[in-house]
Amino acid sequence: MAAGSPSRPERPIYLDHHATTPLDERVLDAMLPYLREDFGNAASRTHVYGWRAEAAVEDARERLAERLGARDPREIVFTSGATESNNLAILGLADAQSKRRHLVTLETEHPSVLDPCRVLAERGFELTVLSVDSNGLVSPDAVEAALRDDTFLVSVMAANNEIGVLQPIREIASACRERGVVFHSDVAQAAGKVPLHADRDGLDLLSLSGHKIYGPKGVGLLRLRDGGRPRVHLAPRQYGGGHERGLRSGTLPVASIVGLARAFELCLDEMEVEAARLIDLRDRLRKELEAALPGRVLLNGDETRRLPGNLNLSFNGVDGDRLVADLGGIAVSSGAACSSAKPGPSPVLLALGREPELANASLRFGLGRGNTPDDVGAAVRCVCAAVASQESAN
Repeated sequence: MAAGSPSRPERPIYLDHHATTPLDERVLDAMLPYLREDFGNAASRTHVYGWRAEAAVEDARERLAERLGARDPREIVFTSGATESNNLAILGLADAQSKRRHLVTLETEHPSVLDPCRVLAERGFELTVLSVDSNGLVSPDAVEAALRDDTFLVSVMAANNEIGVLQPIREIASACRERGVVFHSDVAQAAGKVPLHADRDGLDLLSLSGHKIYGPKGVGLLRLRDGGRPRVHLAPRQYGGGHERGLRSGTLPVASIVGLARAFELCLDEMEVEAARLIDLRDRLRKELEAALPGRVLLNGDETRRLPGNLNLSFNGVDGDRLVADLGGIAVSSGAACSSAKPGPSPVLLALGREPELANASLRFGLGRGNTPDDVGAAVRCVCAAVASQESAN
């Protein structure tokens, strides 16, 4: 460091893996050739640069289709991420048909699902938003009861982005299939962390993002089932060249697509061991916080049906805004990153029945690749120090 230059503060321990994940070095290694020598446009069909780029994209498409459990590589449509995929799935399906006017989703869905559903409601579609129980789960029977003759879509995320609960998507998909209703699931948080299979789980439309699985930001995919019933047909949301089956025009980010495929493969190959490791860290974090702050720590979301690395806790008798501000040693969040600009308690926690004050005093710990038992100990000390600081100030 140059003389007189200010010292850089020590970076906090990263415990916010639901917001984003660091790029795995092995993923970067796979991407680098397509950022350097093989930099061609995959749509350039007249020279070797384009041919090599196209070959890389199609190889990634095939590998992703196989590992996702899709029937055909053509079912994979590359996008900028799950937000775009969710919008394409919901709005594209609505625009591609005119007979059915009803759709169903949950009150705890990601805003990139709820917002396009509400847009459709403003356009005259009928929207049913189902409640969840105190553990954050929806009953498949409740979804089935909400289906009507004119229902064209049900959208339920596989794993909640705040409380990590795993919804019964296979049972919901089965109910939809019996009634001829398309089922869409945002699997951005679940992909690579818990077992998923597009066909066996009945996911007609499936959305995921690269940056949630230690891949690059700005890339994702939508699985669009071909063949079978109910028929799945989407209207484009973006025009200008006919890329990706005409659904998503634009020059493909070849290196990012290569990185997406590599990242997903690594997550699946290491999933069993990594899940066991994260469950151990998660349970240790919870037990140590409960022991250090007896009677003040409340778990949000189902105790067992949750992502391995997710721990969402509310702290009784604590000012939530001050709590987050005092956690300088760890990087955590009080809710979803996409909603961090919106003041007030988490709508997801309110849906579980938490009082606003308690919902506001919540922390979402997202454990991930690279976190250690030492990180857990540091997090416990940091949270306890922040709570003690409030008590001494009062």
